Amino acid sequence: MQKQVLESSEERTFQYQDFLPSLPVPPLDESLSKYLDAVKPFLNQEEYQRTEDIVKKFKNGIGKELHEKLLERAKSRRNWLEDWWLNVAYLDLRISTQIHCNMGGPSPCVEHCWPPKEGTQIERACINTWHTLKFWDLLRTEKVPIERSLDEVLDMNQFRMLFCTCKIPGVTRDSISHYFKTETEGECPSHLVVLCRGRVFAFDAIHEGSMLTPPEIFRQLTHIQKTCHSEPDGPGLAAFTSSERTKWAELREYLINLDPKNLTLLEKIQRSLFAVCLDDSSPHATPENYTEVTRMTLAGDPTVRWGDKSYSSIFFSNGICSAFCDHSPFDAMALISMSNYTEKNILENEGKWKGSNTVRDIPWPEELVFTVDQKIINEIGYAKEFYYKKVSDLQLVHYAFTSFGKVLMRKQKLHPDTFVQLAIQLAYYKRHGRPGCCYETAMTRRFYHGRTETVRSCTVEAVEWCKSMLDPSESIYQRLQLMHQAFAKHNKMRRDCEGGKGFDRHLLGLLLIAQEQGLPVPELYTDNAFTASGGGGNFVLSTSLTGYTRFSGCTVPMVDHGYGFFYSIRDDRILTTCSSWKACPETDAEVLCRTVYQCFQDMIQLTIVAQL
Repeated sequence: MQKQVLESSEERTFQYQDFLPSLPVPPLDESLSKYLDAVKPFLNQEEYQRTEDIVKKFKNGIGKELHEKLLERAKSRRNWLEDWWLNVAYLDLRISTQIHCNMGGPSPCVEHCWPPKEGTQIERACINTWHTLKFWDLLRTEKVPIERSLDEVLDMNQFRMLFCTCKIPGVTRDSISHYFKTETEGECPSHLVVLCRGRVFAFDAIHEGSMLTPPEIFRQLTHIQKTCHSEPDGPGLAAFTSSERTKWAELREYLINLDPKNLTLLEKIQRSLFAVCLDDSSPHATPENYTEVTRMTLAGDPTVRWGDKSYSSIFFSNGICSAFCDHSPFDAMALISMSNYTEKNILENEGKWKGSNTVRDIPWPEELVFTVDQKIINEIGYAKEFYYKKVSDLQLVHYAFTSFGKVLMRKQKLHPDTFVQLAIQLAYYKRHGRPGCCYETAMTRRFYHGRTETVRSCTVEAVEWCKSMLDPSESIYQRLQLMHQAFAKHNKMRRDCEGGKGFDRHLLGLLLIAQEQGLPVPELYTDNAFTASGGGGNFVLSTSLTGYTRFSGCTVPMVDHGYGFFYSIRDDRILTTCSSWKACPETDAEVLCRTVYQCFQDMIQLTIVAQL
């Protein structure tokens, strides 16, 4: 992999950034027509008629005016959505973003060279960290290959956010501090921060111009671990990053006023390449069941997670590792690309270091000792209590469905991602007796600084097919016909969304223009159909494909009565992570996941029987 990366060095990672097309604004009538189609499954005839009238009024009145203003905005920006999306989707949130927005997942190394084994934490941490540093070096020298979709260059900007990036809490809105630079742009911070038993340490990953080797990183991490294991635990200041945002912002201000040195230490964490988290727990994991490790990644000890860092590597006591990220600066695919690189290199070297064991005389890690008072100590206690109370309500399962995978789906001429999406729809319908409004992430990286658009998977076609699957009087032929129609509809929606022709971000843009102009909220957004169909962040199914790779992970549900459902599709299996909140009596992640697996079987069976 590394060799391939270096051979493609004639193309520089960011060289096409200035040539990418601007994010388009879709035509208003197209977006509104797609919106009307998307709300149909959730309304009766009378309700639909009312919504249709509201949409018509919007199209010919205020909507037209707002659309014109949005087009004006798009003339002076290469991505009219970028700042808005960052604020509305992430930085304006006041809830605990570490719990509700962060994403994470385990490394698949447990399936090959790194099965769980006590006593391997530091050894594996130093090898994994070294490969991650190599990726940072490739990014600095712009040797990370440019990603493409059907020969179209994709925006690579999100990769810059993997390193030296941190969210800073604000009283009403957070901000992102970002210090990464390529070699041609200038100096870039090169230190790591390590969290262990409530304490924070830092050391430089570069010594006298060359990167630390795994034996040198081993020396640093061993020193930190021995120090922490032989002395009392630290205060656990990192727990503040799991608090509600305004609370954390106020406490951060208090910390800085307590001692200006605290600001210097906070900035040291913010500027660091990434965080290495040494976690004392030993979660269970097998190739078929990642439940415990994924749960511990998302909801483990808050004193060894700096939830605002864009990227953290968590190393558990039994040598299992996982990634934990703030979602604000990038989406999962940037993380997965980097994780893929590190895993390939770990695998190629059988999980070992095969280079020199010489350790230079490098400076020992420095401990970042914050000045704290009794108020801060008490507040850390409250933060931990708040955090554990909330995460104890999280139900999460992460299993492998092993009966088949991409190979059989392709053989049956079924798009693998659409296959899973329709299975989720059928499972929700079976389980809850009604359609489930669903958000599937589509990538808009063909455009400058493009991030995501919403594919609304719960279509009229999907619901008709679900009904046929539950109706014993329906013929196999009829079910198959309806399934193919549902597939075709979903595939077209995904293509539209990836091509900048989705409608959710467009409707958001129109609403934000109205707010900026101090205009009243148009009726389209206060109409029950808007919320019932998932608008305004009300999707009961929050879903995403994490690629055709070995990596899978998740976030928590978008709403209290919803599910998070994330999956990766391999040749011979599908890895799925499903989450829900225990406090909701209606939802059960375990039951939904098992129902989805049954639907996988029913769907493939339908296509096989139809061929007989």
